Amino acid sequence: MKKIITLFTIMLFFSCNSSAQKTKAKEEKVYPVTKTDAEWKKELTSEQYYVLREAGTERRYSSSLNKESRKGIYHCAACDTPLFKSEHKFDSGTGWPSFDREIEGNVDYSVDYNLGYARNEEHCATCGGHLGHVFNDGPRKTTGKRHCINGVALKFVPEK
Repeated sequence: MKKIITLFTIMLFFSCNSSAQKTKAKEEKVYPVTKTDAEWKKELTSEQYYVLREAGTERRYSSSLNKESRKGIYHCAACDTPLFKSEHKFDSGTGWPSFDREIEGNVDYSVDYNLGYARNEEHCATCGGHLGHVFNDGPRKTTGKRHCINGVALKFVPEK
């Protein structure tokens, strides 16, 4: 019995892959728009900085973009990259702006383990700003994806 426990302990020790190692790998990616923390803090509001640069989450139903229904494009609040089209927005009932697809090539993905399990995290492909997460519980008639995005990470540009 002692041999089994010892073997199990050794296997557990060698199979550990901490989330700190995964975070470090994600942070090493270099994006086309790169600024210092001081520069980001100067350009962004404190809430935008918290979400975009520290991977925070805004409170549910706190974004005015939840009710935005005009035609237009949702841009990254940090670098102005177009990320989502209004025609792909839907009311998911979650309290955050939701889209069934991104503008191809403008969103980057990684995996985060902040809640103790894997989630698909979304970033702006230009500046690396944290946008939110993508889930597989979106509209089945389209993509089946729900891009759950922090409204503070977006800037809405209405169609002219």
